Amino acid sequence: MLADSLEEKALEYMDVPKLGRTHLQDAVPITVGQELNAWASAIRRDVDRGHKAIELLSVVNMGGTAVGTSINADPVYVESVVDELRKCSGIDGMTGASNLVDATQNVDVLVEVSGFMKATATTLTKIANDLRLMASGPMVGLAEVRLPAIAAGSSIMPGKVNPVIPELVNQVCFRVFGNDLTISLAASAGQFELNVMQPVIAYSLFESIGMITNAMKSLAEKVVKGMKFNRQLLERYAGNALTLVTALVPFIGQDAASEVSKRAMEEGRDIIS
Repeated sequence: MLADSLEEKALEYMDVPKLGRTHLQDAVPITVGQELNAWASAIRRDVDRGHKAIELLSVVNMGGTAVGTSINADPVYVESVVDELRKCSGIDGMTGASNLVDATQNVDVLVEVSGFMKATATTLTKIANDLRLMASGPMVGLAEVRLPAIAAGSSIMPGKVNPVIPELVNQVCFRVFGNDLTISLAASAGQFELNVMQPVIAYSLFESIGMITNAMKSLAEKVVKGMKFNRQLLERYAGNALTLVTALVPFIGQDAASEVSKRAMEEGRDIIS
């Protein structure tokens, strides 16, 4: 949903120029559409990782009993349980582990899945931070985009519109980062034939999955679909950037282009004039 929303918004603003920034400094222009499509591509990679996570979680250690040796476990009964799990979960590829001793004592797969959640949280944090910066102002900030007023006004400043959903997304992601560390530590704390720390692993993993899912939905529905970019301001920022001189390098050389940029800055002029 989030990737779709970003791509739809990218089409709406595909040709609107936007000043690129590196090191938080002016860089060469791109378009709003290019920026949003880059976010969408990152989200789609996260979705692909989610599909990989389903595959990893489809292998269960049913029938390993105490230490994975299957003592007192009827193979026919075990297979029937796996069949039932397959039906209940809707995961056709669900299967029993080939090495039940390994599957009973090692939970590295859960660490890997948590890593997928952390990667998604990293993507969402970057997007949320960029939105907060672009929406800063609106009078003396960047003011490149206006976000929907989900919670208009503050406790002391009437009319102020805070980017509450991007801030919420940031905090969700911080929690996911913490859960990933918890899962890693718990996975490493298992001894011998059984990791007894699996309850906190399961709790943290389910929480991360749920929070990330809701955060992506909120960002799509409450921010991306309703946000509006300031075309006039974006065009002015992009047109006045001294970095436009970069396009002259193939014609006049690096040194001359640097001199043009330096003089333009000293004289308070844009590159064209």
